[in-house]
Amino acid sequence: MKITAAITGVGGYVPDYVLTNQELEQLVDTTDEWITSRTGIKERRLLKGKDQGSSVMGIKAVKQLLEKTNTRPDEIDLVICATVTPDMLFPATANIISAGAGINKAFSYDMNAACSGFLYALATGAQFIQGGMYKKVIVVGADKMSAIVDYTDRANCILFGDGAGAVLLEPSTEGYGLLDQVLCSDGHGEQYLNQKAGGSRRPPTAETVANHEHYIFQEGATVFKFAVKSMADVAAQVMARQNLSHDDIAWLVPHQANKRIIDATANRMGVGPEKVMLNIQRYGNTTNATIPLCLWDYEKQLHKGDNLIFAAFGGGFTWGAIHVKWAYNS
Repeated sequence: MKITAAITGVGGYVPDYVLTNQELEQLVDTTDEWITSRTGIKERRLLKGKDQGSSVMGIKAVKQLLEKTNTRPDEIDLVICATVTPDMLFPATANIISAGAGINKAFSYDMNAACSGFLYALATGAQFIQGGMYKKVIVVGADKMSAIVDYTDRANCILFGDGAGAVLLEPSTEGYGLLDQVLCSDGHGEQYLNQKAGGSRRPPTAETVANHEHYIFQEGATVFKFAVKSMADVAAQVMARQNLSHDDIAWLVPHQANKRIIDATANRMGVGPEKVMLNIQRYGNTTNATIPLCLWDYEKQLHKGDNLIFAAFGGGFTWGAIHVKWAYNS
């Protein structure tokens, strides 16, 4: 009997501090109308406080997930954390999250595929379930984007927020869960979307800090065009492979980078706005947390058997789409 990896629960967390468009108007030369019309974002959440890293949010999301699913920490076999803002270069943020959530019988590691990381991690975690090795795998998407955003850069500082989401994967023999995927990457995209310093190529120095090289850099127009085409292409490809028409899709769950990218992807798939999960207006782009936070926000509207298409695009370039058949009623 074929085993698939089903999502059996969702947890999420966003910080309390709300950074509004009005507050950004005081920091950089922008307006609420300009931000809203071009991105769809009204506000985003920021994690404040000393020594507060992505793990703080990941721990809260995972603890909530364990509680909601009545799962004991010692039942978890594996934790994968998708992040581009790890607490430290090492140990892995997944290790820190596991310890904070009381998970001590699992192995855990981080995965970095920029904004597509949650999909990459989800597909990876599913393999351990499908292969019969593990019964309970947690996949976390957690990012403190405010740590790498330059709040004097008006093009980028309006886009990003902080947050975390987590899902539990368990075996299904009834055909629920991850049914197909198309995951892609093209390293030639490096020059258009990156963080120039902080790695082994350009370790931190007074000069790299002074030159603002530890912040997000992107060539917006190029990234936008590539994102629209790539997300739409892979979503359409997965639908064709699974013989799914737009009528068969209950929800498109897109990475929340920009409302115009989301709208273009939905149009290409023939999916109306009523079937598109959208929370970018409240959280901005939380990178690896966007897709699980969408599931968290919309969980009560999901029904057993619903066909979902997850789609994402990120720096690298990385992109992908996954077909998920929802496994439970909330």
